[in-house]
Amino acid sequence: MKKEIKIFFTALMFYTRIPCPKWVGHEPDYLNKATRYFPLIGWIVGVVSFGVCMGARQFWEIPIAVVLSLIAGILTTGAFHEDGFGDVCDGFGGGWTKTRILDIMKDSRIGAYAGIGLTLLLLLKYNAWVAVVFPGINWRWLLLIFITCHSLARLTAISVSFILPYAREDGESKAKPIAQAFTWRELCGSLFFGLLPLGIMVSRHACYLALLIPLVLLVAWAVRYLKKWLGGYTGDCLGAVEQIAEILILLSLVAIWKYI
Repeated sequence: MKKEIKIFFTALMFYTRIPCPKWVGHEPDYLNKATRYFPLIGWIVGVVSFGVCMGARQFWEIPIAVVLSLIAGILTTGAFHEDGFGDVCDGFGGGWTKTRILDIMKDSRIGAYAGIGLTLLLLLKYNAWVAVVFPGINWRWLLLIFITCHSLARLTAISVSFILPYAREDGESKAKPIAQAFTWRELCGSLFFGLLPLGIMVSRHACYLALLIPLVLLVAWAVRYLKKWLGGYTGDCLGAVEQIAEILILLSLVAIWKYI
């Protein structure tokens, strides 16, 4: 149990900016095993974002509450996934070979592709959340939606790493610790924490199972695309998949509500 607690705190330290106990180190073995708790981190980010959204709703209208909620989520993760999305936009937008794409993604400077991509991403995410956080929605149901969105998106991203090898031959990356071999514990842990919130939604109405359809298609497309251009994945690629998955979940949810 103590070992699992340490692995969890390692995941919390690596995937968020939330302060962790001083005894949590940077052991490569624990950092690799922390993958099993990646979707669980989504629960935490979802709860934080929900809390800020509901608190802000007591003083301001929904659009302001949604913006503050997005800011809270970004601050909690340190823009970990948004940064990956921006790097992928620059890398694949400006590079035509594996080496060039990887070099661009390592560059800390932001380019036109990243600027445009992040702007459109945040605009779409903002409008999707505004559609989800409608007046009168039950707060328990909304909390479940926040948790499901963040946990399921992280499960989608980590699924790519379960299928593809790591792309950087030199092993240099901010995501190097998760670029190792996985065991059945990482797979089972990710599936459990990633699918449990969705399972609760499905128990209320089976139609919510449809949320998995675009995510499965996203994983299939990402695996094919990344294998073609890079021969594998990088941490930035996982961040981009996570952000796209969040958008797909929200858009699918709004579409489902339109017909039920």
